[in-house]
Amino acid sequence: MEKTFEENMARLEAIVERLEKGEAKLGESMALFEEGTGLIRLCRQELDRAEQQVVKLMKGADGAPVETDFLTED
Repeated sequence: MEKTFEENMARLEAIVERLEKGEAKLGESMALFEEGTGLIRLCRQELDRAEQQVVKLMKGADGAPVETDFLTED
């Protein structure tokens, strides 16, 4: 079963934390690094798909993408 974006991000954060502590042996560090790069690729693909969907939904009447300012909750 494929993990969600949020699950992949949580695992990536755990990997980064483990690597930053520097407690893992070289072999484990390399395996974690490899897993992390794979997770980054998966997350980036998911974000790219989401962006494409948003652009598709935001097209104007002429079919061209409409850019708007991103509103925050501030």
